[in-house]
Amino acid sequence: MTAPIPRDIPDLPAIPGIPGVLPAPVPAAAVVAPCRRRLTAAFRLLIALTAAAAVSVEIWLGAPLRVLSRISIQSGILLAVVMLLSARKAWTARKPLPSALTGAALLYAVIAALVYHLLLADVTPPPTGWHALTNVILHTAAPAAAVLDWLLLTAPAALHLRQAATWLIYPATYLVFTLARAELLSPGTEARYLYPFLDVDAHGYKSVLANALLIGLSIYALAVLLVALDHTRPNPIRHRAKTGFRLQPPVG
Repeated sequence: MTAPIPRDIPDLPAIPGIPGVLPAPVPAAAVVAPCRRRLTAAFRLLIALTAAAAVSVEIWLGAPLRVLSRISIQSGILLAVVMLLSARKAWTARKPLPSALTGAALLYAVIAALVYHLLLADVTPPPTGWHALTNVILHTAAPAAAVLDWLLLTAPAALHLRQAATWLIYPATYLVFTLARAELLSPGTEARYLYPFLDVDAHGYKSVLANALLIGLSIYALAVLLVALDHTRPNPIRHRAKTGFRLQPPVG
């Protein structure tokens, strides 16, 4: 006869010297090799250096404080910094910059271009000399290059609608700064108002604030349009990931 099998079998004690099984999470970089985008980095570096050079020439040729007060100069500085950092990210195959920052740089560069071509080009004398070159860079070439970088060298669906309202903080702050700056300057000072549509002496506060409201709504509509396009455009950088494993066809 065999002995009865006990219902409760006690757990076996652990064998000394043998460690337990530990979880071993594998980072994604160990499976999918990061891809350095050298051409993208070179293009972004070119944009950054060109915008920085144009801003530097403008500051060198004009009054620095007045030059730095212009929205095209401020947006050019932001674009140069963002493109420089993005070039480093692409060269080292690291995670891109936050979309809130890159989207803001893109939006402000486009705003500077649209404001000049739609509101200023026909009412201000054409620039000459070095100013003509920097004017083309800051109001046409750099914004167009930023749009091309966004459309052709970035993944889609990175921008979000909630960011559109946040991007309005800078234009609103700039409006307050411009009006406060004009109040601190004595009447008759050259370039007291940097833009004709914000000239309180010529139009009064009522018309200036109405213009600012219309421009603000247009900026918000442009921001929403950029977000919508970002979610509908194709992915220009989609590529097959290399995992390091090769699947063989089944035998038989």
